[in-house]
Amino acid sequence: MNDILNRQLLSITGLVQLEKRIRHAATVEEFGFLVVNETHALLRYRQAVLWRRMVSSSEGKVVAVSGIALPDADAPFLVWLRKVFKAVGVASEIEPVDARQVPPGLVVEWVDWLPPHGLWVPLDRSENERLGGLLLVRDEPWTDHDRHLLSYLADAYAHSWSALQRSRPDRGNWLFRRKGKLGILTLALLIGLAWMPIRQSVLAPAEVIPKQPVLVRAPIDGVIDRFDVLPNQLVTEGQVLLTLDPARLQNRLDVARKAYEVGEAEYRQAAQQAVFDPRSKAQLAILQGRMEQSAAEVTYLEGLLARIEVKAPRNGIAIFDDVNDWIGKPVSIGERILVVADPRETELEIHVAVGDAIAVEEGNDVSLFLNVDPQNPIGGKLSYASYQASPAPDGSLAYRLKADFGDKAGASLRIGLKGIAKVYGEQTTLFYYIMRRPLAGLRQRLGL
Repeated sequence: MNDILNRQLLSITGLVQLEKRIRHAATVEEFGFLVVNETHALLRYRQAVLWRRMVSSSEGKVVAVSGIALPDADAPFLVWLRKVFKAVGVASEIEPVDARQVPPGLVVEWVDWLPPHGLWVPLDRSENERLGGLLLVRDEPWTDHDRHLLSYLADAYAHSWSALQRSRPDRGNWLFRRKGKLGILTLALLIGLAWMPIRQSVLAPAEVIPKQPVLVRAPIDGVIDRFDVLPNQLVTEGQVLLTLDPARLQNRLDVARKAYEVGEAEYRQAAQQAVFDPRSKAQLAILQGRMEQSAAEVTYLEGLLARIEVKAPRNGIAIFDDVNDWIGKPVSIGERILVVADPRETELEIHVAVGDAIAVEEGNDVSLFLNVDPQNPIGGKLSYASYQASPAPDGSLAYRLKADFGDKAGASLRIGLKGIAKVYGEQTTLFYYIMRRPLAGLRQRLGL
């Protein structure tokens, strides 16, 4: 009698301790591990499997298996178990289970994988909250005492399991229950966004350049002797900018003058002799022609020598590179040396790569993001767009565009500032805005 009371007392003590551990489980994973492994402290079994009922799958999910830390859902044993639970998991009461309760196609595997005697323990809070169940298997038949003890455990297990699932909802089930509405709403949102109107735009490197500058070119062939101004210096109309080396021209002029003097002396001598010698009179026309030729050459060289000083054609600033890069450099007639421009009259030069080109027209909006102040864009209007691509400063082919920022904004921009320009085109849809480049590449590959 005392032995029976002691066994009952031990069973009650173990039951209370197990319930306490189960109710203090922090996660669903910890709960499943305790259920399939710690239940063995009260009941002897060879293997235990915890199965969860899922709305998204008729076969449910094997949550935990005794003796296995992380069960592989694709393992043949677990795949077979899910089919077994699909057949035996409909019962709402604790009842014995063996190979006779499973479909005929699963009987052979039962003999290979499980002992002959199983016990199905449903873990349900109510008819509306059927969580799943616990399958216990062993070699001996299950007794009424075992089923009675498991009824208490099942209630505690179901209560803890339900609380844990409420604290962390089943994301997969939630999505499955709502995937119909969610899918429709997502599809509608994507279609709406795809047809949302948006303006086409393109980003391209840009530089602030002078507006209507005057080019200063080499007036004659020569070598630059000195510069009388510095880069970006203010100049006035008529001010000397640079001087070419006069040595070569001066030497030619001295030779031409000597030739003129010789020709003039020969002409005078022939004119005096012609009074007494008729033959000398015939040479006067030839000598006069040579003298006039020498005089014309002197006049020409004097004109060239007067042009060695290059003067400013207007008021503004002189824009050119370092002075030391030009001194001593030979230049040809018409070669560009520098630019004189009004610093208050500026415009924007943009080079749009051929692959990024969009349809633009004069008057389209342009935003300039300067490298020195990218957070404050400057707005302007497109004033020019080339029809043909030409080599850009970096060597690539690009379309040249120009933008005007108005008198007030243009006066505040310093010539030479660089940045990124955003050029706006015509209205289109968000789908075309995103897929324009991929579609163009696809058409080029497929030839459509």
